[in-house]
Amino acid sequence: MTRRQLDSISDLLRHAPLDLGGDVEKMRVVFDEMLGSVPLPGDVRTRTTELGGVPAVEVRAGTPGPTAVTVLYFHGGAYAIGSAAGSVGLVSEIARRTGANAYSVDYRLAPEHPFPAATDDALAAYRALLDQGIPAGSIAVTGESAGGGLALALLLAIRDAGLPQPSSATVMSPWTDLALTGSTMEARTDDDPALTPRALRTRAADYLAGADPRAPLASPLHADLQGLPPLLIQVGGREILLDDALRLATHASHADVPVTLRTFPGAPHVFQGFAAIADEAAQALDQAAAFVNSHVAQAG
Repeated sequence: MTRRQLDSISDLLRHAPLDLGGDVEKMRVVFDEMLGSVPLPGDVRTRTTELGGVPAVEVRAGTPGPTAVTVLYFHGGAYAIGSAAGSVGLVSEIARRTGANAYSVDYRLAPEHPFPAATDDALAAYRALLDQGIPAGSIAVTGESAGGGLALALLLAIRDAGLPQPSSATVMSPWTDLALTGSTMEARTDDDPALTPRALRTRAADYLAGADPRAPLASPLHADLQGLPPLLIQVGGREILLDDALRLATHASHADVPVTLRTFPGAPHVFQGFAAIADEAAQALDQAAAFVNSHVAQAG
């Protein structure tokens, strides 16, 4: 049953109107329309706000838990498309399971705002939470796809700024290498229903705008990861970004960072967004919530 569910998600993605490497203005509309077409559960509550001058959407769902958890979330979209509002469905699933107050950040997008604008916005948002008096140990950073890479870049920026690290970071299908050197970039091309090397090359060029694709804050895979908090990495077996996740786990382990890697055979890119129709996606989110809460509890 689970494999059939994952196959159905892959079929949906393969026939979706989104071309990640297409005209950026058109694809922003398509992407948000795709995400907005799924109705939100009745217990989801949202509020537009800002963190350090950066627009964000505050998301709550269900009944707040006994542990005060704040999730700082970064959406995907290859640094060029996507929005905080479009991510509410997935963020709400994390908020419900953790009992967290979650913030999805509307960081600036390329090509209008190339690297390092997104990292600057992420750090400003994190500083704002600290300035509000929220303890770093109660914050969990989360992101998917490019947002996963941005979450890792934020951890590096936090370290380099001498700020306290959050309790943990969870990255789902993270894009960690804008140089596109992973072995699965070509090996999984026929299997991946959502991403193509061509599309990622296009968006990487937009975001980098001539910067080094191996710059640590652009491609955390090539960074010194020492001093980062515990990481949970989740990735599907059908992804061209599979090797980005596998190499990240190895690199983090060599840097003495506590890391948990979860691979999901047959799962496509960011399958966690389909928790309503796929058991594997719901299980992945349950794992992520347990990881978040356990590390907030340890920090407390």
